[in-house]
Amino acid sequence: MNYYTCFDEQGSVIARCQTSQDIEVLKRMGRPIKEVREMRNEESVVCSLTGSPSDFNMDY
Repeated sequence: MNYYTCFDEQGSVIARCQTSQDIEVLKRMGRPIKEVREMRNEESVVCSLTGSPSDFNMDY
């Protein structure tokens, strides 16, 4: 499974998403997503161990 990190214009993490559909939902909600990067395997393992990436997204 692929996980993605979304960044704003200042390079700050604003969301971690599990699917590209999650990213599209955030864009429609008006989140200022400037860049999306796929997480490395070791980063995504941490996400799966600590909970869903959507737990980081307080908007939905």
